[in-house]
Amino acid sequence: MHRQMAKVARNVDLIQDKGSLLVLLTLQWIGLALNFLFAWLLPAAAIPWQPASFYFAGEVAILLGVALRWISIRVLGASFTRDVAVSPDQPVVQHGPYRLIRHPAYTGTFLTMLGVGLVVTNWASLTALLLCVFLGHLYRVRIEEQALVRTIGQPYVEYMRRTKRFIPWVF
Repeated sequence: MHRQMAKVARNVDLIQDKGSLLVLLTLQWIGLALNFLFAWLLPAAAIPWQPASFYFAGEVAILLGVALRWISIRVLGASFTRDVAVSPDQPVVQHGPYRLIRHPAYTGTFLTMLGVGLVVTNWASLTALLLCVFLGHLYRVRIEEQALVRTIGQPYVEYMRRTKRFIPWVF
């Protein structure tokens, strides 16, 4: 059985994180807290139309999101760390889900959180959760892409031109 373990950066000199992991995780936890708080405090925002369908769609999104994240991390292999840490000899991974989007692991997290929001079946909860998760990921990706361009250079710039950040052919 393969265990998914994020390692810290190989070399502390390579870390270019700028606190983005803390920002990302803080916003995700705030979003999750608001998700459940709003479901409790704002029952009028409950999704009245087909709640069972939303719940089921949420479960599917959670499973697909987790699977996409795990596959993406596995494809990254030794390049995956918890910190934003890029080495000059690091290759630009362009196979698996990275053929279509630059940050499929983050897309997986976003899809998982979308699922959590749908399972709660409350529009206010879903909106708060997705907004927090999206803002956290936007900040993290900006820091990460700056580090990749600065360290890897033109190969990553060309990869950015060919791919979207989170959703193939869209965004």
